[in-house]
Amino acid sequence: MLPNNSETPSVGRYRWVVAFLLFLANAINYVDRSALSIVAPIVSKDLGFNPAQLGLVFSAFFVGYSIFCFIGGWASDRWGPRLVFAVAMTWWSLFCGFTALATGFASLLLLRVLFGFGEGPMGSVTNKTITNWFPRQEAGTVVGLTGAGNAIGGALSGPIVGLLAVSFGWRPAFWVIMTLGLVWLAFWMLLATDRPSENRRVSAAERAYIDESRKAREIPASAQGPAGSWLRSPVVLAIALAFFSYNYVLYFFLTWLPSYLTDVYHLELKQMSLLTVIPWVCGAVGMFGGGLLSDLLFRLTGNSPLSRKVVLVGGLALAALCVVLASQAASITTAVTLIACANLFLLMAPQNCWVLVQEMVPLNRVGMVGGFVQFLANTAGIFGPALTGFIVQYGGGYGASFVLAGVLAVAGALAVLVVVPTRRASTLKLAQ
Repeated sequence: MLPNNSETPSVGRYRWVVAFLLFLANAINYVDRSALSIVAPIVSKDLGFNPAQLGLVFSAFFVGYSIFCFIGGWASDRWGPRLVFAVAMTWWSLFCGFTALATGFASLLLLRVLFGFGEGPMGSVTNKTITNWFPRQEAGTVVGLTGAGNAIGGALSGPIVGLLAVSFGWRPAFWVIMTLGLVWLAFWMLLATDRPSENRRVSAAERAYIDESRKAREIPASAQGPAGSWLRSPVVLAIALAFFSYNYVLYFFLTWLPSYLTDVYHLELKQMSLLTVIPWVCGAVGMFGGGLLSDLLFRLTGNSPLSRKVVLVGGLALAALCVVLASQAASITTAVTLIACANLFLLMAPQNCWVLVQEMVPLNRVGMVGGFVQFLANTAGIFGPALTGFIVQYGGGYGASFVLAGVLAVAGALAVLVVVPTRRASTLKLAQ
């Protein structure tokens, strides 16, 4: 039965404070993650990188990142998301700052791997926190809201990092943005707990409101099967493939869009930094809107898996179309418009991948399975940016890279359309 979405003022809204902290963490994450891409043209010149080397540097981040996606999710099940997120934020903020110490290809490669260790747990730990803190009927909206921080961070990264680099140099820019995460950490430790029941600021009514929905969808222990069965489930693997295709396109834009704009359209760093804001603002709209839309469909249909699946498949398919069309763009206006539309539709996908994980697996395994899905998905970051670098230098240029990204987005949409069922009962049978 669909949970009642009505809420009286007496219920309380402290859970939205936790959501806001997660939103800020996601924004900081993407400011830090995309900072090197913004200054890549001047770092390449300063340290003497060619496009193939730059692609390897971009991919090095995802070696550490993908491994700790799974480790972070498993750790959040074992020790709780509050502690794991605190350790992750501290680690990645410090190694973001240490990027300023790079002296050449080898040192920057190593620093990016270590930086990725810290950022890896973010997605699965965020999802685990939302699972603990929010009722099902709000899950899509909250994952979309917190995930919109990614796009906002990507949008802010251009002006913040680009203008800092122009004014003071690229090395000081990394020291400045390092401090953002350390300030956030203080508020997280003060205000957040693993669960609402552990937080004195949460009313009894709000705790009951959250627990009622979550208890209604819990899977009995007798029906859960061995933990490893969930990692082999075709449904989980299909969600992972969709997430992989989303990540491939996202990381293509995140790592190579600044270089694409400067190489193909000969923009100055300042112009490019400001222009990159547009696709990420559209992405923020798509991220929040995709979650909101899937929650609306849930309230209308009473079928959560179907609602998430419709928005996920539609978003990936429309993003693929825009990406392929962008490969043929004849002007910078057309290119940026199509990339912005692609980002809008693309970012309707990940929050629905996360909510499908919440729906399809037991609550006590959401962290582990979510981390496993994210681990598989983020292998896109290991070879995607490097592959793009080799295609740009030795293959078909940026046009071929756009087409490949579009084809992979279609593959992800088809996997979910064919494999993921619209009722959780079917998934239990598949998973065991």
